[in-house]
Formats: sequence, structure tokens, C-alpha cells
Amino acid sequence: MPLPLPRPPALLKGLVTIVLAAAFAAQAVAALLPHVPLLIAATTVSLATEGVLYRWQRGVLSLFAKSHADITVRHVLRDLLLVVGLLRLGEQDRETVYAPLVAGLLAFYVLHCAIQAVSVLVRRTRTLPVVTRNIDASALRLSKAPSVMLRRPGHRLLVFGLPATAGLLAAAPGDEPVYAAAGIALSLTLALTGLGALLFRLLPARRPAGEQEVLDWFDAWLAEYRPTVGLYFSGGASSAYQANMWLEPLAKTDGKPVIVLRERFMVQKIAATDIPIVCLPKVSTLMRLEHSTLRVLIHPANSGKTSQVLRIPTIRHTFVNHGESDKLSSCNPYAKAYDEVWVAGPAARERYALAEVGVEDKDVVETGRPQLDAVRPYAGRPTGTSTTVLYAPTWEGWDGNPGNTSVITAGENLVRALLADPGVRLLYKPHPLTGSVDPRAGAADLRIRELIRAANRERTGARRPTGGAELARLTEELDRLTTAVFRAGADTLERMRVQSAPEPGRAEAVARATAAWEEAYWASLPEGEHQIITDARPALYSCFNVADLLISDVSSVISDFLASEKPYAVANTSGLPEAAFRTAFPTVAAATVLTPDAAGVPGLLETVRHPEKDDLAQARAALKLRLLGPADPPSQERFNAAVRALCEEARAQRARVAKRLTAELPGQRTEPASDGADLPTAAPR
Repeated sequence: MPLPLPRPPALLKGLVTIVLAAAFAAQAVAALLPHVPLLIAATTVSLATEGVLYRWQRGVLSLFAKSHADITVRHVLRDLLLVVGLLRLGEQDRETVYAPLVAGLLAFYVLHCAIQAVSVLVRRTRTLPVVTRNIDASALRLSKAPSVMLRRPGHRLLVFGLPATAGLLAAAPGDEPVYAAAGIALSLTLALTGLGALLFRLLPARRPAGEQEVLDWFDAWLAEYRPTVGLYFSGGASSAYQANMWLEPLAKTDGKPVIVLRERFMVQKIAATDIPIVCLPKVSTLMRLEHSTLRVLIHPANSGKTSQVLRIPTIRHTFVNHGESDKLSSCNPYAKAYDEVWVAGPAARERYALAEVGVEDKDVVETGRPQLDAVRPYAGRPTGTSTTVLYAPTWEGWDGNPGNTSVITAGENLVRALLADPGVRLLYKPHPLTGSVDPRAGAADLRIRELIRAANRERTGARRPTGGAELARLTEELDRLTTAVFRAGADTLERMRVQSAPEPGRAEAVARATAAWEEAYWASLPEGEHQIITDARPALYSCFNVADLLISDVSSVISDFLASEKPYAVANTSGLPEAAFRTAFPTVAAATVLTPDAAGVPGLLETVRHPEKDDLAQARAALKLRLLGPADPPSQERFNAAVRALCEEARAQRARVAKRLTAELPGQRTEPASDGADLPTAAPR
């Protein structure tokens, strides 16, 4: 069997590396011969290849750096070979002519190293122990970031060193050292200017606030804002959706909400919200929350850094998860580390009891899913010319269980069966992590997308979108409200400066603009055209509202979709018989179970179009009650009640600790908080 050919990106990387190596080799030969045309050509190719690397192949640069052939080494070698070539072109006394030029080159590289050292110092002064968003932090003397050119050594050396290299090249044909001197002088001027600009930022009046000043400011902000309930989140860049789904319920709670993050990059991953955001990367900074008014932290996910915040004794912690399903992750043993576990309905309570993972029933609180208030209820058979089917498969999961996702073994069959029905409009919304563990899932996802694009190309008839101008206007308005505009090259500190306290009423304006945008988006699509939805907009729940049918896997998507009581189907890729599959996964109880060959799709579509043939409607209503709890009182009210109850428990615990400390240490004083909570000045150790 012939070996598979390398992928085009790998071929391109290899080609660029070979070209650069060949250019250096040719430059060395030309310098030693000497051969002026070859020297000029090889140096030009080398410089051009560097530009390609920095523009399109940055991954190759890290490989060079690991091989100790970084940009500094390559640039020094390039100029050194030019100097050797120039020396060999003339007579023996040429060394004295070019000695000052060599000294100038050496001085330039010394300045390059000095700029890098100072840029590191500047970066450290701009790396604050607390990163904020939606908070006025102007007291910290926030400023714009230095030029990207001064912060990135590769770019800086290429640009600042280019005049010197060009001058040496220009000197070679006519043996005119004046060109080399002019180029080196210009490079020295650029380097000195850059060094001066960075040194200016190290002046006391130009520096941002120091670490202790920032920490004192943060303590003062906590004392002034007096947060009561917070959302704690830590994770990778692609996991931000887990926190984002809880932003609206948190914003509607009674009290002062705050979002606590641990990774600096996550500050920009959190969706548009008016809730104050604080990022506390260090554990020592995180522990300052112990002496604040914060009483409850809500955790939508587990992470390695969760254990650090659980050490704070003055805060009560509750696990809400980022979705509920029949997966093992929905009853993780880690949940017993929290004071309470908030679930949607009775099914999750039973799930924890059956799993026997150490979560006691008294610590489980049913709050419903407050996010689902936006999901509209079932309104009967499809009213349009098309039946809209949402295929929203989950990802492959960390354990690689073949039953996790249908994308690999059933996805293409399901999509082909749906596309074969001319009355179907397909919305394909894959999980953001699809393909992150199993490459087969990523490959299948790409093939599914191509099937959908091909089906759209083959469709005939009027498919012209309407309302495009209105959608563009609403998109611009929504982006203005939800997207911060940063200067190119802005760093974390500059973003803090831009994302200060929001304008009053922004949250309400965002909600109105989002609703208007979603309505315009769906109205603007060509009639019956299939859609691949991977952007943040439209949101999943907006897709729920326009879909007549959901096809998914065993995941929290099913539980959330049940809020609408619309028909849904689950792909059985577990290998279990249907009866055993339904028994193993209670969320499948009211679903149509599809086999990997998708043979049941035509019959499923028939029941959606003719509700009188749908014998699962009552089962869906019953399962909705079991999974999500009662509709009255509304989920947001139950969520608020749970927050208030846990806050009161935290307040009572603080009062008991303060009383005990006063009794044991009569010399110590406690000062009552203005909200009635007695906060100890010293926590028990």
C-alpha cells in the first residue's frame, strides 16, 4: 500500500524550510568565492522567506527557536556572511575600511538585546495581579500598549535590521562602503529610538500602578461594590460557552453579582455582559475574597483550579454544571466537594443518588434551568413550506466512547437522509469541541459540511435572501453594543482601559438588539436553504425556536430542547439494543431512536408534519417535568431563592465564626458589615 502523501500545510512548511536553508548555503558559497550576483540573490531570497515565515508560517518559527536558530541567530548569520563577502571582494587592506562598519553592526545587535531586555521589564510593569472588565480601573494609571514592533523581537529585528542588510547588499556591486555605513547608521537610529521609547515608559510617572497598589485598589473596590454572589470559572479557550450560558441568570439575581476568572485570556472570552469581571491568576490574590462580602460562588464546570477557591471558608460554593444529560460527567464525584449541587429537576437528583458518588440528597437543590425562559413552546405542525430540522450532535468526549457523538458513524447518513427530502431545511450546529479529541470526528464534520454546501448548490428556484440591509444594520448595532474595539496590538492592560464601567442601560439595549437581530437573521435567509451554524450568533436557543425537530445525541441539548416539548430524536451509536439504550439513558424516553443507517428519518419527518401520528407528545411533557421541574414558579425565581438561601447560610456561618473568635480571643474586634453580616477580621486557620 502506498504511503499517504503529506498534507499541503506540511509540504509548504517543509518547502519554506528548505528554501531558507538553501538561501543561507548559497549566501555562504557566494561570500567565500566571492560571487556578487549570487550573494545578492541569496540574501534577497533569504529576506523574502523570512517575511513569508512571519506572515503565513509562524509555526515554523517555533521549530527554529527550539533548534537554537531563532531570528537573532539567522539575522546575525545573514549580515556576517555579507561582511565576509565584502571583505573578500577587495584587497588585503579592506579590513581597516570595513572595521567601523562591523563595529556598527555589533553595536546594533547590542541595542537589539537591550531593547528586548527593557521590553521584558515594560511587560512586567504592565502585567497586573488583577485583570478587570466592566470596572472603572482608571486609578491604576492604565495606558496604551507599546508598539508591537518594540514587543516582538522577530518583527523588530527584521524591520530595524533591514536598512543595515540592504546597505551591505548595496555596497557589494560597486564596492561602495558608504552605502553600508548609511544603512547601519539608519538601523542604529531606529534601535536607539525604540530603546528610548521603552525607557520612557519605565519612568515612575509613566508606569502603571505597582502590585501592592493594585491589590489595595482591588480591596477598596470589593469594599465599595460589596459583591454577594459570583460565578467562578476556569478553563480552556473553547470552554467559555460553559460560563456564558449562566450570565443572564446571574445578572437577574437579587444582589451584587461578580464574575471571577483565573486565566487572563478568558476575560475576552466571556460574552457581552454588564456584570463586573475580575481575573485573579494568583492563588494569593484569589484568597483576598475571603475578607470580602462575597457569600456564594456558582460553578458551571470543574477544573484543576476549582480546588483553590474551595479553600475559602467564608464563601459557600454550589455546582450548577453547564448542562445536564445522562452522561457520567453529569454526576461527577467532584461534585461532593461543593456545599450544594443545583440541578434542574428530579431526574438529576435521582441520577446523583443512583451514581453513589458521595453527593448527599440534602445537598441537592432543584432550581430548573433559568436559561430556558427564552425557549418558545411547541405550536403544532410546521406552518412554512419547509420542515426545519436542527441537527446538533455533541462532541466525542474525553473518554472516546463511540456512543458519545453520532458524527463519526451516523452523521453523514443522517444528513444524507434529511437532504434527500426536498421539504426539509437543515440547520447543522456541531459542538464547538468536535474533533478536538478524535480526528475522525473532525474529518466527518468537514464531510457533513460539504454535503450541505453541495445540496444548496443543487437547489433550484427563487432563493434570494430578503432584508439583508436591515440585518447588516442590526449586526452593526449589536456589534457596537457587545464588541469592544481595540487598537491593533492592544495588550491586557490597554483592554482594561477600554472596557471600563459600562454605560447605564447597556444590558437592556443588548437584549433588545439581540432579539431584533435574531428575527432579522432568520427572515433574511433564502427560503429552504440549509445552514451551517458555527458562529456565536444565532445562539442555540434561537435555533430551538425556529426548528420543528431536533436530532441530537445523549447530551444536555436534549434536556434543554424539551423545554419546548417539540419532537426530538436521538442517534443510537452506542451499540446497545433500543430497549437497553432507552433504559441506560432516561433522556431518551420520549425520543425517536435512530439507528446509524438513518433508516427511520422518513418516518420521523412524517410524525412531525402530521402531529396526529405523534404518539410521544405526552411522554415529552412528562419527561420535561422530570428533567426540568415544574414551570411554576418560574425557574429564575427558584434560582433566585436558592441564591438567597445559600447567601443566608453563608451569613449565618460568618456570624457564628465571628462570635466564636470574639469569645476565644477577647482582645480581637470584629466590625459588623453594613448589610448586617458580621465579617471576621481574621479567618480561622
